[in-house]
Amino acid sequence: MSDKDLQTRLDELETRLAFQDDIINTLSEQVAKQEMDIRELWNAKRLLHSQLKDVSSSNIKREEEEAPPPHY
Repeated sequence: MSDKDLQTRLDELETRLAFQDDIINTLSEQVAKQEMDIRELWNAKRLLHSQLKDVSSSNIKREEEEAPPPHY
């Protein structure tokens, strides 16, 4: 193999490596963003769960426990 062929292959490998590094960085940023989104969603779920517990333990009766309206 000639020096020119080796240089061409080396250039191609360096180019591929640069693209792969860029893709890895992009994917890493995306994973970090998704992790933050998931944490936000879990916190929102926890808050909603807490609010639902508060509502269900208040004076509001369940539908089955309510007396029927007078016209029934």
